[in-house]
Amino acid sequence: MTDFFLLDDMFTPEEREVRDMTRRFVEEHIIPVAGDLWEEGRFPEEWPRLFGEQGLLGANLPEEYGGAGISNVAYGLIMQELEAGDSGVRSFASVQGALVMYPIFRYGSEDQKKHWLPRLAKGEAVGCFGLTETSAGSDPAAMGTRARRENGRWVLNGTKMWITNGNMADVAVIWARDEDGDYRGFLVETDTPGFQAVEITHKMSMRLSNTSQLFLDNVVVSDDHRLPDGVGLRAPLSCLTQARYGIAWGAIGAARASYEEALDYAQQRVAFGQPLAAHQLMREGRPDLPT
Repeated sequence: MTDFFLLDDMFTPEEREVRDMTRRFVEEHIIPVAGDLWEEGRFPEEWPRLFGEQGLLGANLPEEYGGAGISNVAYGLIMQELEAGDSGVRSFASVQGALVMYPIFRYGSEDQKKHWLPRLAKGEAVGCFGLTETSAGSDPAAMGTRARRENGRWVLNGTKMWITNGNMADVAVIWARDEDGDYRGFLVETDTPGFQAVEITHKMSMRLSNTSQLFLDNVVVSDDHRLPDGVGLRAPLSCLTQARYGIAWGAIGAARASYEEALDYAQQRVAFGQPLAAHQLMREGRPDLPT
């Protein structure tokens, strides 16, 4: 396996073990079927539990809440190896861990943590992160979804767009602005009346990622569904920061896999009596590809 910048010796034995375990998992379960699933545009419904059994979901969170308590570097290596298999696969794991489990861990009540985090870590429940909107992107300041207090409960109205795991989710972390203009996070179970997830199909990319549009039409939740510490712009932005850390590692995995696939093809494909890799243009350009 290519080690472009000789980083392997910088990882601890535990981090290398996590990486190697994830790499074997990807080689056994993801790569053999990724092509067919890409054509179908489908994320298998049995995969969340499979990922959970391997300890790949929210692995950098504390063990008391179902995580593995691994280092952030080890977590990044998980994301790198998952994306070497497929970007949509890494996207699923990123959302489950960094955008669902993390906000519950960071901003949720103890009851919310105990109820959701172990189930999410095992893949027994799937979550999604409802921030992005049609006209707002991931800019919380432009958020149109609203939350109003009514008889001690919260009523949510709005639409979310490009939501990973939306159709698979048992719980959605929904961000909305209240009547005072504050940004708040809520845990909305997806069987709540007024909540609807519509899958987005015919995508050109991220086809293994389940992607949806969410509709909230007078969705009523009790106050214990509110993330008590999830108030203000800082809360959703911190979740995005967590996710982007894993995305950066994942991009390295995608680049490595692309390089290795191209190199393998160039060494096997024969043109004008010799492999493509032996031609002058390929010999000159190939050393620059890792950078």
